Amino acid sequence: MKNKILFIEDQEDLGNVVKQYLEISGFDVTWCTNGSKAFKMFAANSDGFDLLIIDIQLPGMNGFEVAELIAKENDEVPFLFLTARNEKKDRLHGLKIGADDYITKPFDIDELVLRIKNIIKRNSYHMAPDRESSVINIQAGDITLHNELLKLSINNAVPISLTLREAELLEFLCKNQNRVLKREEILVQLWGENDYFLGRSLDVFISRLRKLLHTSKLVSIDNVYGIGFIFNVKKE
Repeated sequence: MKNKILFIEDQEDLGNVVKQYLEISGFDVTWCTNGSKAFKMFAANSDGFDLLIIDIQLPGMNGFEVAELIAKENDEVPFLFLTARNEKKDRLHGLKIGADDYITKPFDIDELVLRIKNIIKRNSYHMAPDRESSVINIQAGDITLHNELLKLSINNAVPISLTLREAELLEFLCKNQNRVLKREEILVQLWGENDYFLGRSLDVFISRLRKLLHTSKLVSIDNVYGIGFIFNVKKE
C-alpha cells in the first residue's frame, strides 16, 4: 500500500513538479494550494495521511497556523516544513511546533524523498502495535525510551509522543549517560555536521526534553558551561 502524503504548497509550478516526483517515487499525494482547505481536508480524515509537507508562506492561514491546528487534531502524524523562509527564528519556531524537519528552497528533490522515507519508516511503528513486543526499549533510571515507537514513558506512566529528532537525541543521551557530552560531538554524531543553526536546534530539543523529563526523579539534563551537557541518571 502506498504511503499517503498531504502536500500544502501554493506555487503551481513547484507544486506540480514535487507532486509528480513523489508519485513516481511511490507515494500517494494529495496536493492543496490553500491552508484552510488543507486543514478541513485533514480534519475530515485525521488518520488518512502518513505525512504532511507544509509550505509556510501560504495565502490566508500560514503554514505554522496550519501545523498547530493539525497537531490538535492528531499529534502523531509527522510533518515537515518546505519553505523559502530561511530566517533563524522561523526555523526554531517550526521545530518548537513539533516539525520533524525543516527544508529550505531551493532543495534537492531526491534528498526530500529520502527524508520523507526515513520519517515515515520511523513513524510507521505507531501504526503497527503488533511490533511492540519485538522492539528493544532503552531504560535509564525511571524512564523508558521506546525508540522505534517514538514514545517516552516516565515512572511507567502513559507514554508521551516524541518527534523523530527528539527520539534520536534522547537515545544518544541514554547511551552516553553520566558523562560530559560536547555540543559538537552530539551534532556530528546525530546529524552529521556542526553548524550554527543545528546548534540552535539542539538547544530547542534539549529544552523540550527537559520539560518532558520534569516528572522524573532520577533523570535530568544539565548544562556544562562552555562545553555541552551531561545526561544525569541516578540510581534508585
